[in-house]
Amino acid sequence: MADCYLCGKRAVFRTEAGPLCAGHFSKWYEDGVANAISRYSMVNPGDRICVGFSGGKDSTVLLAALCRLNLDAELVAVTVDEGIGGYRDDTILAAKDTASRLGVEHRIVSFKDICGKTLDELLANSPQAACSVCGTLRRRALNAAAREIDADSIATGHCLDDESQSVVMNYLRGDVTRATASFNSNSGELFIRRIKPLCRSTERATVAYGLCNNLLVPLPECPYTRYALRKDVRTWLGKLEYEKPGTLIRIADGQEELLSKMPKAEGEMKILGRCEKCGEPTANRLCAACQQLERLM
Repeated sequence: MADCYLCGKRAVFRTEAGPLCAGHFSKWYEDGVANAISRYSMVNPGDRICVGFSGGKDSTVLLAALCRLNLDAELVAVTVDEGIGGYRDDTILAAKDTASRLGVEHRIVSFKDICGKTLDELLANSPQAACSVCGTLRRRALNAAAREIDADSIATGHCLDDESQSVVMNYLRGDVTRATASFNSNSGELFIRRIKPLCRSTERATVAYGLCNNLLVPLPECPYTRYALRKDVRTWLGKLEYEKPGTLIRIADGQEELLSKMPKAEGEMKILGRCEKCGEPTANRLCAACQQLERLM
């Protein structure tokens, strides 16, 4: 690696502008997060932000970067304990330590509290459904926690890689509704707003930022990852990005441009009601989480 083009110190990361040392790279990364927040109007003065904080690399960098940006907002870190043996205990300890060092209020909510069972117990006979079940219940847990703390938004650590992967996965699944956002509903009035401050930061840069700032510790991988479609898409897109740099940003920007040119959904607005069991917003009698639980309990 060459020397930092700004100060001559040993560089740790090469950007399009040139190689940067740890200090200048950290500033470059934080500026990128700040630009994304501004570009998409993610944070308003005085906001109370519920930060989805798993304790993994992306959410750890997210929380640290938000703290260092000195936003006019209050941060509350929320960790969801799914109850995954040999995995979640370690990440919870890492989350507690990081939140304490950053001076951020930290709360933990669990699947056990929400539905009476851990994810391992729910998936005893169907581990291949892990990602679908976990994602649905985790969203419910975060929504409930955000309402409890009266949050204005929920921040998640989805980076550019995650955003690009989601675009590809929507097409692979034939999910036209999500791929084109072709729906018209009152969901914006019922759900707490989601923001993704790392949406234009690559995973590679995110990991580098975490390492440069001593934020990361070795953690185990979720044992259910092997069942995820995202794992295959991540590998494929990672190879493409390596061979053809800029692939990820072109996918994300292309999707954004496509959505900007889509005609607004016409016709009758789909009015969401409330789940008969838990009261969460839904277009059906039961929300997705309660439907999942009915099948698994």
